[in-house]
Amino acid sequence: MRLVPPPIRLVDAPEPNWAQIARLSDDTGLLEHARNAIPRREHGYCVDDVSRGLLVVAREPQPTALVCGLAERYLAFLTHALAPDGTCRNRMGYDRVWHDEPSLGDWWGRAVWGLGTAAARCPVAWIRAEAREAFGLAARQRSPWPRAMAFAGLGAAEVLRADPRSGTAASLLGDAATVIGLPGTDPEWTWPERELTYANPALAEVLIHAGDLLGDEPLLADGLRMLTWLCRMQEHHGHLSTVPVGGWRPDVPKHRHDQQPIEAAATADACATAALVTGDDRWDAPLFQSIAWFLGDNDSGAVMYDPLTGGGYDGLTPDGPNLNQGAESTLALVSTLQHARALASRSATRPSGGLP
Repeated sequence: MRLVPPPIRLVDAPEPNWAQIARLSDDTGLLEHARNAIPRREHGYCVDDVSRGLLVVAREPQPTALVCGLAERYLAFLTHALAPDGTCRNRMGYDRVWHDEPSLGDWWGRAVWGLGTAAARCPVAWIRAEAREAFGLAARQRSPWPRAMAFAGLGAAEVLRADPRSGTAASLLGDAATVIGLPGTDPEWTWPERELTYANPALAEVLIHAGDLLGDEPLLADGLRMLTWLCRMQEHHGHLSTVPVGGWRPDVPKHRHDQQPIEAAATADACATAALVTGDDRWDAPLFQSIAWFLGDNDSGAVMYDPLTGGGYDGLTPDGPNLNQGAESTLALVSTLQHARALASRSATRPSGGLP
């Protein structure tokens, strides 16, 4: 007889734990990779992860001294990565030597996202001011890549929500929405691209922000329609099954592995934004699925974090978790647990109801 595990509840979610992030951080920045919980210094640092680190620490409403110290280091790293024209480097070795030239890849967009979030939300006033200056520099640029623009658009939305007079943020957010494009009319494949790859929820989230903040109701409706469709595509037997490495394409059977924690975190972000903008608590259900994915309600039934270290596991494979606890995955865990904490203040059980 097969035993059915008890349902996961919000009270099962732990508080955000900064121990593994602190373990991966030093006086330069945030080390990218780990073997189990031990940092792998030979792989150095990247702007992608430091940017994620800055936005997650900036989201803490009551940061500890540890978290404030991390914000300072991550902000210094990003300002060092920016060139005078607003382009951005990405990779630095453990010897503090940059390995690339400034450009406008995803890392530029993530830097704008992290800087914009710190400028809008960080409780430390001087960090907000410094981040706002760096955001203004990077926001002069435009990338030809939709996801780089999507990440930058999320940073612009943070600034614009905090300061509706920011023309720089409004312009960048509008341009990001234009680059992403609009959903199609085919109900079987609503997505504006011919495949689902990575960071898909961020594209819908940018349209939701742009529609709301720029006063474009049709654009808001398009973003919500995209996110609704994506959440339904990612639901499998009542739980979240994120778009895996390799992606999904129309008329091709879905494969389920390897799934990345950052995709669950992106889904949580987008659903939280949809709930904020619409006031519709039906978005709490897919948000809860994103939280529950880390707690074991996923395709493998595997808990996706280590309670002893505070680290998030690097991926969900057919054989269970990849037990390495790198920066990206651990930040995805902490970010999603921040949403869990906020949602728990409204509901102590699994949210009811389906998507709008």
